[in-house]
Amino acid sequence: MAFETILLWASVLMFVSVVSSKISDKFAVPVLLLFLAVGMLAGSEGIGNINFDNAQLAKQIGILALIFIIFSGGLDTNWKDTRPIILPGIVLSTLGVLVTAIITGLFAVYVLKFSLLEGVLLGSIVSSTDAAAVFAILRSRRISLKKPLKPLLEFESGSNDPMAIFLTMGFLSFLTVKGSGLVLLIPRFVLDMGMGALVGYLMAKAIVFFIKRLKLDYEGLYPVITISLILFTYVIAVLLKGNGILAVYLAGLGLAQAEFPNKKSIMKFHDGLAWISQIAMFVTLGLLVYPSHLVPLIGTGLLVTIVLMFIARPLSVFLCLLPFKFAVPKKIMLSWVGLRGSVPIILATFPLAAGIPQAETIFNIVFFIVIASVFIQGTSIPLVSKLLKLDVPLPDKKAYPIEFEKVEGIDAELTDVIVPYNSEAIGKMIKELNVPVKCLIMLVSRNDKFVIPSGSTVIEGGDVLLVLANAEDFSVLQCALARLKE
Repeated sequence: MAFETILLWASVLMFVSVVSSKISDKFAVPVLLLFLAVGMLAGSEGIGNINFDNAQLAKQIGILALIFIIFSGGLDTNWKDTRPIILPGIVLSTLGVLVTAIITGLFAVYVLKFSLLEGVLLGSIVSSTDAAAVFAILRSRRISLKKPLKPLLEFESGSNDPMAIFLTMGFLSFLTVKGSGLVLLIPRFVLDMGMGALVGYLMAKAIVFFIKRLKLDYEGLYPVITISLILFTYVIAVLLKGNGILAVYLAGLGLAQAEFPNKKSIMKFHDGLAWISQIAMFVTLGLLVYPSHLVPLIGTGLLVTIVLMFIARPLSVFLCLLPFKFAVPKKIMLSWVGLRGSVPIILATFPLAAGIPQAETIFNIVFFIVIASVFIQGTSIPLVSKLLKLDVPLPDKKAYPIEFEKVEGIDAELTDVIVPYNSEAIGKMIKELNVPVKCLIMLVSRNDKFVIPSGSTVIEGGDVLLVLANAEDFSVLQCALARLKE
């Protein structure tokens, strides 16, 4: 295929994938399904007639994409919301993944006539969840989930991928390397997770150090340096026999807590890079599958999916959360939102690349499970959250023409606050509000227009004030606005 033809197909597939995301927003169809559909339509059995069957290349593309997706997920994590649920999140992302893998694997042994190792390998591959798909669906319906469900789901989905990868690699090695035994999993687990966590922690400190000290002349180079250091983090962790994906996730989590120059622009860049990675990954995996090979497995695949959704995932959630105070409705919701996403399909390429006997069947079953899970669970999440009374309106994030980059030495945040329609502040000038001197009202949003305020600007009901202040001074302003007319 000519180089220009490759570029043409790449541009067309990427454009169609991006445009299809609008369908996801309008009809609440998970974007994952649409990206996969684009790849399948372009494949050898679709209208594109692109013949792609290189499992090794698909695996490498998947791992590279996953590195940037996982890092972006860690970088976007709100540590303040996540800290209280760290312990249940860790239990869910380790023990929960193991329980899900074993239950699903044992059923696969029975229904697919796999060996025990092949069955548990399949269970391991489909054991991780994808919170990004969940929140994309909820955003399309303008709803969110009550705390602590949202941060718990985000943390679990980011931290359970390393466990799923570890189990997949472990059971795959038992099938391909003679002399491997289950007892070796325990020391391997300690080394894999321990070294991955150590590398991730140290590299987070190193990345922040380099960004602060380099003082680059061009802002556009900061995302470039982070890309190089993220890849370095993954490679170093793997070379030291650690979990590279865990290292990358923890590095992102560490950067989310730190303050450093150009943090917002770096976060925006990596959000865009994560989207490109998702498109490339899903389209590649869509190209790899043959839809005609899925048809004979519909019945079996549906049975495994049902066991995964209604038995394995709920049992793992209820078991893992026994020591913690979670109401039954919240446990049910956590059970239902355990969507399978990108990671299971990527992991399904590992057996293909290794060439084990049941590799193609495993890949096709996993592909079917992901599609069925996202379609059945994904489309019903808004309804289930309302029935369980765990949904909350999605807060509107207003875009302002002013941005503030928090750096060390400045104890302030740029925050907005709404003036109640019956506030005592209405009709008063800003200079009459008696707020702290260092509490600066930078902008007023009124009737979809922006007003640059001065001391004589009169406050009106419904105004949104964009305020630069520290937490204490901002609280004083909030109290002044909250005093209501009698």
